Amino acid sequence: MKSAVSLQLSNIAQCLADQRPAILSPVERGHAAVAMLLRNGASSPEVLFIVRAEHDHDPWSGNIGFPGGRLNPAGETPQQAAERETFEELALDLSQSRYLGRLDDLYGAVMPVLVSCFVYQMQEPVSLQPNYEVARAFWCPLEKLLEPGRQQYQTFFYRGAERTHPVVELLEPHEPLLWGITYRLIRNFFTTCNRDFGLPDATFETRC
Repeated sequence: MKSAVSLQLSNIAQCLADQRPAILSPVERGHAAVAMLLRNGASSPEVLFIVRAEHDHDPWSGNIGFPGGRLNPAGETPQQAAERETFEELALDLSQSRYLGRLDDLYGAVMPVLVSCFVYQMQEPVSLQPNYEVARAFWCPLEKLLEPGRQQYQTFFYRGAERTHPVVELLEPHEPLLWGITYRLIRNFFTTCNRDFGLPDATFETRC
C-alpha cells in the first residue's frame, strides 16, 4: 500500500501526473467542467473555492464550489470549458498557470450532469475579480479540509426530497457547507494523494 503523500505541491503534481483519470461519457446527461486551483500557502498548499451567487435558475445556487460551468455545444472540450468559465467568473487566465492534471469524472446522482475537473497551480499571486455569478471567493488550506472537527453529516431538502450527506464546515456557522459534487471531487483529489478524507457516505442518502 502506498504511503500518504505529503501535501506539498511538488508531491501533488507527481501524483496527478501518475493518475489515469476515469473519463466518462456524457451520454444523454449534460456536461460541465470545473477548475481546481492550488497555490502555496503559509502552512500548506491552498485551494480556491467560490460561493455561487443565489439565483433561481442555478442548481448550485449559494453552494461552495469550483469555478466552472457547462460546455458550449459547438465542439468545446471539457478543459477549454473549465478555463473559459474560470476567466468569465474570476478574470483568471489559466494559460498563465501550471496545469497539473485531471481528476476522475463524476456523474451527479440526482442532477443529470457529468462533471470533469482539471487541476492547476497558480505560479504567482493572482487578483480575483468575481463576476455576477460569484458571491465570494476564498482560499482554503488543504490541511483544513482534513481536520476531523470540521467533518459532519447534514440533512438537506433538495430537489423535492430529504437527503443526508457528509459535509465539511469551512466557513462561519450558518454559512454554506462543502458538500455534493465538489465534496466528491475533493475526495477524489485526496484519494489520488492516498489521503483519507471526510466521513463515509450515509447509508440512507442519495448523493448529489
